[in-house]
Amino acid sequence: MQDETALYGAKMMQPGLTVADNEENSLRPQHLEDYIGQEKVKQNLKIYLEAAKRRGEPMDHILLYGPPGLGKTTLAGIIANEMGVQIRITSGPAIEKPGDLAALLTNLQEGDVLFIDEIHRLSRQVEEVLYPALEDYALDIMIGKGPSAQSIRINLPRFTLVGATTRAGQITGPLRDRFGVLLKLELYSPDELSRIIQRSAGILDQPITPEGAYELAKCSRGTPRVANRFLKRIRDFATVLGDGVIDRDVSLMGLKRMDVDALGLDELDRSLLRAIIEMYNGGPVGLETLAAALGEEAVTLEDLCEPYLMQMGFLTRTPRGRCATRLAYEHLGLKASETGSPEDNGQQSLF
Repeated sequence: MQDETALYGAKMMQPGLTVADNEENSLRPQHLEDYIGQEKVKQNLKIYLEAAKRRGEPMDHILLYGPPGLGKTTLAGIIANEMGVQIRITSGPAIEKPGDLAALLTNLQEGDVLFIDEIHRLSRQVEEVLYPALEDYALDIMIGKGPSAQSIRINLPRFTLVGATTRAGQITGPLRDRFGVLLKLELYSPDELSRIIQRSAGILDQPITPEGAYELAKCSRGTPRVANRFLKRIRDFATVLGDGVIDRDVSLMGLKRMDVDALGLDELDRSLLRAIIEMYNGGPVGLETLAAALGEEAVTLEDLCEPYLMQMGFLTRTPRGRCATRLAYEHLGLKASETGSPEDNGQQSLF
């Protein structure tokens, strides 16, 4: 028989876990007071957790949504730690059949947390089985086929479902309505990311100056996952090419060698903007055309590059395609077209 963890993509964490299995987990805070940023989310969550503990009840079901890398999985682990229960971690695509979900739910203990990442990717059949589990803590299962088929109900222990998604709009209404707590995670400020980097550097026993941490924070796209990735790579440069300390000069040198500029744009981001400006006169140009010109998949450009470029004001989406803005011209040091604002060519001319 296959190992249950391997079969369902699940992982058990003890509430008192302090020594992580790997370096990535060791950087995750274990308690709410150690979690940096997301102040509004933390303040409300602290009240919800305290109220649940005083009533002696499991925490209500929670939906965490926001861009990837902001700490949704970390927050789920913190919720379990604060409640003093175990957590089982899985993902939407890993739960292929209703039987997979039933196996997960029946193995939970009273008050446990079930964390489902990318919950919007649950199949409709699995979702239908989940509804009574969330509302009535029961599973309705059909046994047999044809005229002899019968439905049985299995009672479940009271548990907390923590769902995480990067695309809240793709979650069906009935599923979203069954979550008692909805928390949106926002992008982090450079100051918050700088504190996260310094905390992670302390865990990794890596000397770093506040100036060096801030340089990395500015380029981290508002995302702790990117910030920690930069820290680990700049640590390599500091070890081999420096004196072991990450200061401002080492940070700038390492980021330059990784082709990351002062605003966090990498070579693919800049190639996308240059293609729109130099090959298509600033746009508009279709996504598939851009992907073919750059030799990349359209989904890569749409998910990896476009959100950050739009947040920075370098790119606009119009009904006719993508357009580069004047800020993009200025950032790349290029001269804007004489015929007017490039974004106007794609948007204003339609009306």
